[in-house]
Amino acid sequence: MDWKDTLNLPQTDFPMKANLVEREPKFLEFWEKEKIYEKMLEKRKNAPLYILHDGPPYANGHIHLGTALNKILKDIIVKSKMMAGYKVPFVPGWDCHGLPIELKTEQELGVKRGELPPLTIREACRKYAERYINIQREEFKRLGVFAFWDKPYLTMDYRYEATIAREFLRFLESGQVYRKKKPVFWCPTCVTALAEAEVEYGPHKSYSIFVKFPFTEDLKEFISKEYQVTLDKPAYVLIWTTTPWTLPANLALALNPEFEYLLVEWEGEYYLVAEGRVSGLCAELNKDLPKIVAKIDPKTLEGKKALHPFYSRESLVILADFVSLEAGTGIVHIAPGHGEEDYQVGLKYGLEVYVPVDQEGKFYKDVDLVGGLSIYQANEKILEILKQKGHLLSSDKIEHSYPFCWRCKKPVIFRAEDQWFISMELKDLREKALQAVEKVKFIPSWGKNRLYSMLENRPDWCISRQRVWGVPITVFKCENCGEILKDFKYYEKVIEIFEKEGCDPWFVKPAEELLPEGTVCPNCGHNRFSKEKDILDVWFDSGVSFAAVLEKREELSFPADLYLEGSDQHRGWFHSSLLCSVGTRGVPPYKALLTHGFVVDGQGRKMSKSLGNVIHPQDLIKQHGAEILRLWVSAEDYRDDIKISKEILSRLVEAYRKVRNTCRFLIGNLYDFDPKKDLVPFEKLPPFEKYILYRLSRLIEKVKKGYEDFEFHVVYHEIYRFCVVELSSLIIDINRDYLYCEPRESFKRRATQTVFYYALDSIVKLIAPIFSFTAEDIWQNLPYPKEEISVFLTEFPDYRFDLSQDEVKRWETILSLRQEFLKALEIARKDHKVINTFLEAEVYVEAPEDIKDLLKDSSFWEYFLMVAKFELIKTLDPVSEPQTFVSEEISGLKILVKPTEYKKCERCWQRKPEVGTLPNPELCERCYQVVSG
Repeated sequence: MDWKDTLNLPQTDFPMKANLVEREPKFLEFWEKEKIYEKMLEKRKNAPLYILHDGPPYANGHIHLGTALNKILKDIIVKSKMMAGYKVPFVPGWDCHGLPIELKTEQELGVKRGELPPLTIREACRKYAERYINIQREEFKRLGVFAFWDKPYLTMDYRYEATIAREFLRFLESGQVYRKKKPVFWCPTCVTALAEAEVEYGPHKSYSIFVKFPFTEDLKEFISKEYQVTLDKPAYVLIWTTTPWTLPANLALALNPEFEYLLVEWEGEYYLVAEGRVSGLCAELNKDLPKIVAKIDPKTLEGKKALHPFYSRESLVILADFVSLEAGTGIVHIAPGHGEEDYQVGLKYGLEVYVPVDQEGKFYKDVDLVGGLSIYQANEKILEILKQKGHLLSSDKIEHSYPFCWRCKKPVIFRAEDQWFISMELKDLREKALQAVEKVKFIPSWGKNRLYSMLENRPDWCISRQRVWGVPITVFKCENCGEILKDFKYYEKVIEIFEKEGCDPWFVKPAEELLPEGTVCPNCGHNRFSKEKDILDVWFDSGVSFAAVLEKREELSFPADLYLEGSDQHRGWFHSSLLCSVGTRGVPPYKALLTHGFVVDGQGRKMSKSLGNVIHPQDLIKQHGAEILRLWVSAEDYRDDIKISKEILSRLVEAYRKVRNTCRFLIGNLYDFDPKKDLVPFEKLPPFEKYILYRLSRLIEKVKKGYEDFEFHVVYHEIYRFCVVELSSLIIDINRDYLYCEPRESFKRRATQTVFYYALDSIVKLIAPIFSFTAEDIWQNLPYPKEEISVFLTEFPDYRFDLSQDEVKRWETILSLRQEFLKALEIARKDHKVINTFLEAEVYVEAPEDIKDLLKDSSFWEYFLMVAKFELIKTLDPVSEPQTFVSEEISGLKILVKPTEYKKCERCWQRKPEVGTLPNPELCERCYQVVSG
């Protein structure tokens, strides 16, 4: 037999290959065919329940990197919790109603709002949503996400729609719902009210104008006595606005009762302004400091009047503490139909909620001067009129932050319309919600303050929308007296219909067919009723998912252990879910909230088509496979914004290869290892192998804690470091000779394989929640018998390999010494060129007394450094030996590397003194013994 045949070369023909793009779909087929997720649940049927409730993505378009990030994070949690011993039934969901789908459907049908019957639009919307649910479901599955994909929850399912209506009626019956004409965010383009969560802020150019309201009062009686003045010039109240189109709706002028106000003279005219704004106005209007004519107490002006700048009516002077000195004149023009603060102070003073603008952002035709014009056309017309009347002091254009509709991206307005609201005060909903926040765990912790402040300051919830694709606001009103039927008994029939047929009947059947037979108004006895035409806000739809899903499905429970979404959901789903649950159940629907950031490019910029930096997950999967996307999600701290770029992906691909190739090496060198008979007990292992297993047990602890704390970047970095350092750089490099050159059954080889076995068995399970495809690939290619058909049917490893602290410190010192020796060897190889490989090196060491004991065993260091000779000597003189390496890390350590004269063993390539002296001159003593049998 040729002595080369005695080498224990690793197997390289197993099918664990790197072509993820081609191989990942095969694992998807395997998981689906074998029903692996269902088997995971069945195996843990008696385990503690853990509920991660899926926030429903919108069924509109393909998934993007943000939705991919979200679902992968959830999948990592589902799998890690299952492998930690929990039962985690994960029900995916979709948000199906709402404006975006309705707009897209109208575009596809080529119609405008109201041109088709409601049922025609609703049927088309349902089909549109179904189409994208199916598309997104396959895209999520392609990411390797485990879930009840065949049994998701859909907000357009009939039973879910019935639950939405039922939950609304809970609020109605409890007295928390009211209908009132008050200003809300309104999108003239989409022709509907919007919730705060549906509004985004961005830069916008607006007119900035200063307008003069002529005083109708004799100001002499309001001037402080110390001012002896003769008012012989026109006097005006000066206001500033960036929305000229709201001036036709002006009914009042607000002053702050705590400010000092001055009557100043500019260019022959008197103006009332706040004292604290005078210098600022001079700079903005490019005017010299005015002459101060008099000081006026704002309280004396309350109830007085000024003329409207272009209508023949008066504006009431009122007091309001929201008037500030940040901009303008310290006087605010009040249009109660077009602003929340305007509306509230208008109620105080009995002002009409006047709205001259229709639902499409056009002035009603009977409005004088601007009738029929859009608000933008009216801006130009109003400026022209103000100039003609001499009531425009200054005009300019400024860029400032302005609200935009989240879907059409067009500017929105504040506009009063009869709307339905859930009150934050009537039944102490705000206070209850704030108390509920205190019971929730927030990850990261800053989420608590964010949600708390939003609840603390939010207005009443406008829940009505003027569209048709959604769940109707189920309210009957008496046509005689206007009484609203609030008792649930009037709606039981409606709920039954919704459960069987969905909401469509509400839009076509008369009220008498939906009400219980014989219904009469409890107030007046009348028997004719009308139905509400508006639909519910989709945030209410998703906000009651706890009632439609957690409380309804047998495998789930309420409240959920965790809700996980992007940070924008503090004002979205987190927010609406909390209000819905607290308002009807008195408790939050979740025990913990976990928030992730947004996906940005490598420079930290938001993804946008205009910047050309949009990356589609489908393209990345085609190029790298879904595994790299999963790795990307775990590699960064997702609690901040997550960067992605070609460079970042390239680094991740390289890191992935190192982990994968390390595992591949372990598999290749366990081809003849049977754990049942070849495993070496820990207590019998050599010290170095014990130390590596000690490090493995610390890895297991850190990784399991990382999963428990949702710190997946810690999981990834710890596993990557262990593969690169403890495995590749230490045990594999140092013990490679044992693997290949020792007899197959030798203790040294089996000891090394024992470490490999424990490391591989641990890593394949620890990486499974993140590297799902690769972990399954490794599992299927393990060369020894497996206890389960899939890695996901196993649990996290629980190995404990303990060493004394003295032994740990000893090894930490040895490894520190090794680093210094490797530096010296590398300098000798690369810079001094005295050796070609470390195997050719002889190492001579001078060391301080406190570490000499660690260096006395020359054979150990020859093995540990893979050098020909190692010798501890008394002194090394860098002057006589200029190539001596002097350590900067360990004081007193000096190292000299010389080339050896020993010959190379042709079997193990080590340089030994006996090579050339044995019967087989090509071999060293060890290899000669192995070959000789």
